[in-house]
Amino acid sequence: MTSPMTLLSRLRWQSAVLALFASSCLAAPGLGQVATAPSTPVVGSANTATADPPIPRPSTAPCTVQLFSGLTFADFSPKPFLYAPPAACPGPWAKVVLEADFSVSAGRQFDRTAQIAIGHANVYYGTTPEPSRTLAPTWHVERDLTDYSALLRTPQAGDVNLGNLVNPTFTGIITGSAVLQFYPPSASVPAPRTADAVLPLSDAPGGAALLATTASVLAPTFSLPGNVESAYLDLVTQSQSGDEFWYTCVPDDVANELFSCGGTAFREAEVTVDGQPAGVAPVYPWIYTGGIDPFLWRPIPGVQTLNFVPYRVDLTPFAGVLSNGQPHQVGVRVFNANNYFLVAASLLLYLDHGASHVTGAVTQNTLAAAPQPTVQENLTTATDGSITGTVTTRSARSFTLAGYVDTSHGRVETTVRQALDFSNRQQFDVATTQYVQSIAQQTTISSATETKRGHAVALAARQLSYPFSLGFASIANADGSSSQTTTVDQKLASEAAAIGNGLPFVEAVSNAVSSADTLLFDAGGNFTGNQNRKSSQTYRSLGTAGCYSRSLTADNGVLTAVVDGQGCSGH
Repeated sequence: MTSPMTLLSRLRWQSAVLALFASSCLAAPGLGQVATAPSTPVVGSANTATADPPIPRPSTAPCTVQLFSGLTFADFSPKPFLYAPPAACPGPWAKVVLEADFSVSAGRQFDRTAQIAIGHANVYYGTTPEPSRTLAPTWHVERDLTDYSALLRTPQAGDVNLGNLVNPTFTGIITGSAVLQFYPPSASVPAPRTADAVLPLSDAPGGAALLATTASVLAPTFSLPGNVESAYLDLVTQSQSGDEFWYTCVPDDVANELFSCGGTAFREAEVTVDGQPAGVAPVYPWIYTGGIDPFLWRPIPGVQTLNFVPYRVDLTPFAGVLSNGQPHQVGVRVFNANNYFLVAASLLLYLDHGASHVTGAVTQNTLAAAPQPTVQENLTTATDGSITGTVTTRSARSFTLAGYVDTSHGRVETTVRQALDFSNRQQFDVATTQYVQSIAQQTTISSATETKRGHAVALAARQLSYPFSLGFASIANADGSSSQTTTVDQKLASEAAAIGNGLPFVEAVSNAVSSADTLLFDAGGNFTGNQNRKSSQTYRSLGTAGCYSRSLTADNGVLTAVVDGQGCSGH
């Protein structure tokens, strides 16, 4: 295992990151892009509602390409479509945005996984709301695909993978449509530099492959161009089946007595180049709309539940190696996967347009092949068989990846430093008449990237934080009736800043969802109703597109308030 960063070096790194944020405190102007508010959810409605903002758009008129329209999803066969770039907007484009609209008919239906792929590269990944006997949810999602412009320059085959079981019991039929909006550049919003190649790691429907265990690896072999200047991997790791509630799991030796899943409460994605450690991606604790208690997520779903945001791994220190003319494997696995994860990944390559071949090497790699989480069990079993106590799982490591590439415009040196800290503490109180579990989980990822081009130095820093808490209490009453109370608090917080490469950049995002509900059952185990049902979401962002804020609150499954702009005045 890589030795931990010393206190002195950690403090130096933190000071450098803080200085970077301080020097970038003035956000750059919006550069002509408009961050309009999404359509306002209707107070009093039970329809699915999120506070997530739309993608900022340039002011130019877009060309629209229909990917599919009115498709019906009532089986498990992927639905193919054909894509062709817009003739009236030949590119390059200032912005490319995917918009998709879905609905599910009233009735009974599970939450379903939805994926859209073009040329096998995943361009959308999310899950669906669950309907009810009286509610047919509709929802809208967007994704910025500007970085994927290279994929969209030529006609491609695509598919929608949204498996759905429809029979006399499960009656909800899902329908959907999707378009791409291509925005021409203008003087105020020129076309940005985008990846020259987008290479999917899987050719499965939707671009997602199944990884069942830690030993399962998605590692295709590529013949890459000889002039790779920088490289990134966009990655989504979706927990399913036995791993759906991985954050509730415990070590195998106490799984049976705690009535829980095994494998511990730690999962992490590992990225490799030619089998060597090359990057790490945290796993976000997404909860789908059927998760734990479906009433928790009506009408407000969990953080990113309908629209997963890929995690981007910087592979630029390996650019010189990837350009050596030899075949290369880029691999992904999920540490502690316990049946199973679906993984979608795309390799984005930026090429040196002034040379057909570049050279370079990795100069430092302190990333260990696998994390070494620790587990502390502090459980007590009483004479009556009841169990109380805690199970705590932790993982912490830091590493440095550095490399250079000799390009047509000189040597480019890239150093990526990253620290990842994870903790999951579970409190149990298990007896004949109750099962109480309380989870406090925290994931933090701190990254700093330094890029040297001659005497010019660019710095970028980012910190991600995934606070997560879950309370679950199943109580049996003396008359045979019972209740199940669940509280969930989810958050995704991100802060990023960059200087030395164009305009200073700073961005902060906070997306938080809280939900609570109590289910009631009679002595026969029949559901009789629920109480204390409430939920909320607050989304705030501040960056080059301006300030955005929206808060939603709901009570008993109905939206009760929408508040816009709070905290943005005088930002």
